[in-house]
Amino acid sequence: MTTAETTVDPSEVAKFEAMAAEWWDATGKFKPLHMMNPVRLDYITSQIAAEFGRDLSDNKPFAGLRLLDIGCGGGLLSEPMARLGATVVGADAAAGNIPVAQVHAEQSGLDIDYRHTTAEAMAAAGEKFDVVLNMEVVEHVSDPLSYLTACHQLLKPGGLMVASTINRNPKSYMVAIIGAEHVMRWLPKGTHEWKKFITPDELGDLITRAGLRLVDKKGFVFNPVLWSWSISSRDLSVNYVTTSVAN
Repeated sequence: MTTAETTVDPSEVAKFEAMAAEWWDATGKFKPLHMMNPVRLDYITSQIAAEFGRDLSDNKPFAGLRLLDIGCGGGLLSEPMARLGATVVGADAAAGNIPVAQVHAEQSGLDIDYRHTTAEAMAAAGEKFDVVLNMEVVEHVSDPLSYLTACHQLLKPGGLMVASTINRNPKSYMVAIIGAEHVMRWLPKGTHEWKKFITPDELGDLITRAGLRLVDKKGFVFNPVLWSWSISSRDLSVNYVTTSVAN
């Protein structure tokens, strides 16, 4: 991995590297992400289409856009972005995720540039993108402001960052830690640290301080009766997502 100042937390990387082989098992440790992925994709694609004037009914609506999926894991978002025509770079600080992602992309007939690297190293190398996907990463880094500043540096002027994370309140503790890790056992115990969760106001302030302009925020809401996720403009109490633009 490229040597550079980094906000990577080695203990957080180790957690996800231990689960790397299960990325594409929809019933395994990444089941919550597989369940959430359709609403994540709906939000991401609508925001990109609106910002860049793309028609999602086109065959390759994101053709000509260079996109970075930071914290790409096994490629759950990188692959659909590539299918939509974007030139995709998938980056992850956990080395074990990269061969998993590469093999799955090859099996799927997709050309994705997967790299074991960090946002800071790519920014230092002068990489630039139209879109940065920053999904469920900021709660795992050691210095969120430095990390988001690196993400800003990776964007071209007018570029778009979509960032999601988990709110910090008693409900998120019960749902994301007690519920997901202890009751449902969707994730190994210790996957998340509640104290590292970030409220929407805190993330909005960090995004602004990093030099970006916040333009949208929504909640991802799980309905335990319907056993499904939806997007909400009002309920940001647990999982939520933001869109911001590089000035």
